[in-house]
Amino acid sequence: MKENFKSGFATLIGRPNVGKSTLMNHLIGQKIAITSNKPQTTRNRIQTVLTTEDGQIVFVDTPGIHKAKNKLGEYMVHIAERSLNEVDVVLWLVEPTTFIGAGERHIIEQLKKVKTPVILVINKIDMVKKEELLPAIDTYRREYDFADIVPVSARSGDNTDELVKVIMKYLPYGPQFYDEDTITDQPERQIVAELIREKALHCLNEEIPHGIAVAIDRMKMERKVMHIDATIICERDSHKGIIIGKQGSMLKKIGSTARYEIERLLDCRVNLKLWVKVQKNWRDSDYLMKNFGYREDEEV
Repeated sequence: MKENFKSGFATLIGRPNVGKSTLMNHLIGQKIAITSNKPQTTRNRIQTVLTTEDGQIVFVDTPGIHKAKNKLGEYMVHIAERSLNEVDVVLWLVEPTTFIGAGERHIIEQLKKVKTPVILVINKIDMVKKEELLPAIDTYRREYDFADIVPVSARSGDNTDELVKVIMKYLPYGPQFYDEDTITDQPERQIVAELIREKALHCLNEEIPHGIAVAIDRMKMERKVMHIDATIICERDSHKGIIIGKQGSMLKKIGSTARYEIERLLDCRVNLKLWVKVQKNWRDSDYLMKNFGYREDEEV
């Protein structure tokens, strides 16, 4: 290991749907955080690891900071805001616009309370003309004293190498926390559950509200095949019918697309069985939220 090796923690914050999970997946080169065109897709704080010759960045992906509407929302906001003070650098992802809405202003107020250096990452630069980028940078620069401003495209990977160099500037010198091969601290069961949830969100599109969770009931390797039993939990009986679909067609579609991704992740054949269960108002139940894996870390 080099003498001037750096290692530290970076958190990704931003309004829901701004591209945090897409950026993190691109940086580490593997899909860990699920992506969806629905807001508030990321529910747990996910740690992923990027190791280079110069250092190791541990990315903490947080749920989007937003106004909470239920216990799940409160949990997500608390996790996001708490992480700001626990890391070496904060990455705030925004879109390239000159309009700063109420959601962004709420984040600016949160950032003013912390001493951690903040890098403004202007994402989706592939969606605007170059001449539209400078006014967007100026608009945000007037609102907060950023340590650095880096425009990127999480989708295409444009300028993400530069972002890694900028993050390294703010990390302390020290030994690496994880082996070079480590890319996440998420248990396999949790990643599998999230992949199934992602495929359900994609397949259902706009047909169902966001209130679904996935519980892994069994995950066992037998004769080189991983057997997985999982339950998709929804909040209403009407949602259950939509998720199952006509003669089970929707559930089969979710299962086949999820199985493909899980086989790539686990590098083995997978036998996936899915069930659907109604748990009314699970997002307002502390017990059910913990049951579905939304636990806060016991140590701070």
